[in-house]
Parts: sequence; structure tokens; C-alpha cells
Amino acid sequence: MKFVIARQELNDLISQATNVVGAKATIPILSNILIEAANDELIITATDLTVGVRCFAKAKVLEQGATTVPAKRFAQLLRELTCHNVEITDNGNDVVEIIADSSRFKMHGMNKSEYPSLPDFTGAVNFTIKPEVLKSLLSRTSFAVSREDNRYVLMGVCMRIADGIAVFTGTDGRRLARTYIDIGLDKTFKGEYVLPIKAVDEICKALSDDEEQPVTMYLMDDKVAVEGSRAMVITKLISGEYPDIDRVIPQSNEHIVTLHREELITLLRQISLFTADTSHSVRFTFSDGELKLLANTIDVGEGKVSMPVNYGGQKLDIAFNPGFFLDILRHSKEETVNIGLTDSYNPGIISDAALAESTDTPPNPLYVLMPMRLNEE
Repeated sequence: MKFVIARQELNDLISQATNVVGAKATIPILSNILIEAANDELIITATDLTVGVRCFAKAKVLEQGATTVPAKRFAQLLRELTCHNVEITDNGNDVVEIIADSSRFKMHGMNKSEYPSLPDFTGAVNFTIKPEVLKSLLSRTSFAVSREDNRYVLMGVCMRIADGIAVFTGTDGRRLARTYIDIGLDKTFKGEYVLPIKAVDEICKALSDDEEQPVTMYLMDDKVAVEGSRAMVITKLISGEYPDIDRVIPQSNEHIVTLHREELITLLRQISLFTADTSHSVRFTFSDGELKLLANTIDVGEGKVSMPVNYGGQKLDIAFNPGFFLDILRHSKEETVNIGLTDSYNPGIISDAALAESTDTPPNPLYVLMPMRLNEE
């Protein structure tokens, strides 16, 4: 194997691939990445046996071949180089030579035959989607995914497909994020796929902002793949039954309030400094034309802020985790967001889309935030 490629382009490929390589690989070969060169194309593959990435780039291939190299060390070396192009050669005994201008390095790899092959998705159900759309769907739901392994099935984004609609959901039991899109699949097709959060992160990284061609999503019972022009991400699915989240979504909104997103972000960041480390809770008090935010803790002190809102009616107190609310606001895209409330004890519905008194037709996107215990002032 022998090829020449721009150092920065190779560095970008390797950086993307090494995200998958775990700090402690279960078997030695998984600490390596597979490098294949053929037909003026370079293919870099990495896997941890759950998530796999295959990256593509054009290169000047002088001799076809394949080998593996230690992922982290190879990536570190590329970051330290200052040359424009690098020449990579495998002499046949799994020793890779890297030539960068006048510098020469030799790195010991492992035989390519030991590297696990990625699954074949030939014949799998698939659909195409714009990369920026898929990235938005995943990013607007993955932030709410559980990071605790006590409920393993919640440590991923659930994609449910029915009636030609793909619904993406993330929840940790205290908040929920959901969005959906028409993907044009046969309306008789149904499926549920829980993508591990690591795979979701890798898919988002692989979807380049300047990629113009649609990406293809392949669906199988136990795995999913997303293929673009520059990379393919393959993942096994999280097994287990995802909870029925429809029952936690309030069926009506007694009060609908419009909030200026940037102003609320500023106030929540200020008031969150006065919450306790053990209980991040801020009291939201809605009264005629005004929203007051209050945090009061023995260790820190007290903070009070307010903003004008279009609320009218009896005074309503409800407590929310300010960090969770901020996450929702950061993933909203409009100038204002709408919150639907019933009382102090039922979840709030938040969206940058319009809300209605009835939630028979849920807004897209939809965020549900569980209230916290109200402390006495």
C-alpha cells in the first residue's frame, strides 16, 4: 500500500474515525483503525463493535493495499505535522512508514485480517433525507437522553416509524424532547429503533454542514446505518422496550404564554447561580403581564428577576430545573417560545411552534418539562 494525501484532509478523516475508538478496547485490534487504499480513494474504518464509522476521501494511490495502525497515536502524530502532503506506505509486514517532507516515521500496526468487518446493508429498508434536516432532528432530541445507565433503553434516541412519519424522541424521565418528519416510506411500514447516544453524536459529526447531497438511512431489525458522500456511520440498536411517552404529555393547555427566548435565557443564567447544587430549582410565578423567577438557597442567597409576558389570570406558581429549561431554549430556533401550563403540578409543554388548548395535534418540535417541588418562599 502506498498513497499520497493532503495532511489536513487525512487529519480530518482520522479525527472523525478515532471518536469511535474507546479508551479501553475490549480486544487489541479495536485500538487500531483500518486504512484501505484503492482506485484513488482512501477509506478509514473504526469500530468498537457497537458503533462503526467508515470515512472516504480522494487520494493519489500509488499501490493498492490495506493495513491497520494505532488510532490515537497515529492521530496525535498527524496533528503535530506541519507539512502540506503526507506519503503513507505499508511495506507488507504491518509496519507503516509516514513521510512528511524530510521527516520519516515508522509505526507498528496489526494485520488487516484481524479487523472486524462492518455489517452489510444490502436489501435493507432505506430512505433519503437532507443532512441538515437529520442533524436538526437528532440534535433537538438527543440533549434530553438519559446519561445514567439505570434505565439503559433511555440512553438513546428513539426513532419510531409509522404512516410514513418518523418520530424522534429523547427522554431521561424528567424531560422529553420530540420532533417528527414525513420520510415518504410506505405507510404500512412500521419500526422502532433506539440509537445509542454515542452513535447519534457520531452521525451528527459525520453530517457536514456543506454537504449538499441527501444522506441515506438504512434500517434493519438490530442495526441502522447513515451514509453520506464522505462517511458512513453504522450502529447496533439498544434493545428493550421504549416507554410509551404519549401518556406523560398533557392533553390540554389551560394557559399558553409566549416568552422571548433570548431574554429568558439571560434571566435563567442569572437566577441559576442562586440554586443549590443538590436541587436545581427555580420558582416561576406567572401573574398579570409578568413572569417572576425566584431562587433562594441558604448557602448562596437569593435572586429575583422578572420579564413581561402575555399572561392573564390567577397567579400561577410552578418550579422547573433551570438547566433543563435552558437546554430547551438553546435548541429552539425562533425568537420566541410558547409554554403551555395547566397547574403547579403537571408538566409544562414548550415549543417554538404555536400551541393550542388541545394537544390532539402536537406541535413540532415538542418539549415536555416535569415540574419540581415548590419550596416555600
